[in-house]
Amino acid sequence: MREGISVESLLEEARLAKAMPPPKERLRLREAAGLTRDQVAAAVGVSRGTVQNWEREGGSTPTPPARLPYLQLLEGLAQLHPAPASAAQSPDPVAELLAGAVSSATPPPPTPAPAAPAPPVPAAFTGLETLRGPDGLAIEGDPGPCVRCGVETTYQSTDGRPLHAGALCQPALAAPAPASVPAAAPAPAAPAPVAPVPARVPTRPQRRSKSAERAEADLMGLIRGAVEQEAERAGGDEEAALAALVKRAIPDVMHLFNETRATARYEYTAYPALPDILHKPSKREPDQIWEARPAYTNPAYSLRAPKADLWVTALDVNAAYLSALKVWLPVGKLEHTTGMDGVGPKRSGVHLITPAEWAHPHLPNPLGDRDEPGALWITDATLRLLLRLSRPKWGLTEAPTVHESWTSGATENFLDALRKLLVAARSEAIAAGDTLLLEYVKAMYSKFVSTMGESVHNREMIRPDWMHLIHSQAYALHCGRAYKAHQAGLDVVALKHTDELHVIGDWRQVFTEGRGVAEMKIKTGDGKTSGEYLVGKVGG
Repeated sequence: MREGISVESLLEEARLAKAMPPPKERLRLREAAGLTRDQVAAAVGVSRGTVQNWEREGGSTPTPPARLPYLQLLEGLAQLHPAPASAAQSPDPVAELLAGAVSSATPPPPTPAPAAPAPPVPAAFTGLETLRGPDGLAIEGDPGPCVRCGVETTYQSTDGRPLHAGALCQPALAAPAPASVPAAAPAPAAPAPVAPVPARVPTRPQRRSKSAERAEADLMGLIRGAVEQEAERAGGDEEAALAALVKRAIPDVMHLFNETRATARYEYTAYPALPDILHKPSKREPDQIWEARPAYTNPAYSLRAPKADLWVTALDVNAAYLSALKVWLPVGKLEHTTGMDGVGPKRSGVHLITPAEWAHPHLPNPLGDRDEPGALWITDATLRLLLRLSRPKWGLTEAPTVHESWTSGATENFLDALRKLLVAARSEAIAAGDTLLLEYVKAMYSKFVSTMGESVHNREMIRPDWMHLIHSQAYALHCGRAYKAHQAGLDVVALKHTDELHVIGDWRQVFTEGRGVAEMKIKTGDGKTSGEYLVGKVGG
């Protein structure tokens, strides 16, 4: 006989061994009781993100010591809010009436005719495999019609096309056979035939759920709370409060990142195996990826000796890196390919290319200020820009030659929840004139990007591929603004960093003025250049 065994300990062991309700039921019980995740987390002794994972399909399973109090909470909530009875257990009399079930003597419906066989799947699609992450789970992307069955799916094949995971393809949709209708009483005129309702492909709901809105409101509360906390600690000293907020910006933004990822569809690896080209040879030496940072000055203009009354406006781009968070990021294992095999609309990574000649001195080179000729490693964001500029709409260059690539399946929305949260916080700060909140948000997104690579300041992830892609996306967007200005008839005088565009002409006819993320404003004087200045044209 075992010593120290009591009835309570046996009951506790039994409770721990009891099957936990599925995540969907856990979420239903909490929302039915009107409880927040913060309340549940505080009651069972875990973080809010852990509760989110418990309520997410494919998330984590509660483990001791939090498992027992969480299970007790769910059991109590289940007694207060039992699951609604299924349709089979509680027949709907209205549905039965509409179906003609008004009498127990009604004969059973005839056996439906067998469905027409689905058309054969083309041979080209039978060998496709589902794109999977390092953990073996299928990776999702943007929704589209499955190449096998035509039904919308968010899963992808290894070549980036929509494809149901495993054997989950739906049968080919066909118009439903008309139901058997009892003979109607004779009428003076025959009723008009009713057209059959065409089959509908299920679509994803566009309206945000209340839980998603509550989650965003909770995260906005964390951002405001941090500012209020440091302002109170500093005793009204705004500089001291800002210094404290900048110091905590990295851990704070990583917490926000993890919270926005808690219910996301895409899995990712914080410390993936990366090719040597993405590793620094030493602390002082960079890796081999060229980000195409612009540093352009139009050779047709002289900034020192104006010879004509040509007024230049220096424009400032708002939150350039924040906009660049919407970029195609690889979410699977980077795979090596040669030629164009690694290039696709839903693939991303890095590519070794030989660029074509750039013969437009009046426009910034999309590869930035690069003097060395020959092949170079660039990101997918830069390659997409080069390919766009080679198309007939622009015709500014030839397509580059792609020699090899390290890419995987990708999504453009991986950081979208975090981006939207920070955009909302930034807009709130501007509307309220809250400089402290505005600078705190800026510190969070700028440090998030700059430290996600091989940085001693952020040990929570090492993703130099993502860092290069976001940087390159910011530079590609910046070049795009210069090309847009030129196409609209403005003269592009200079393109600097990620946020400076100098033009001659009525820029307000091309860009929207303001402080919003998609808007531009005149640059304030920084001691080197002012918002407006005179320039001379060489030879003019």
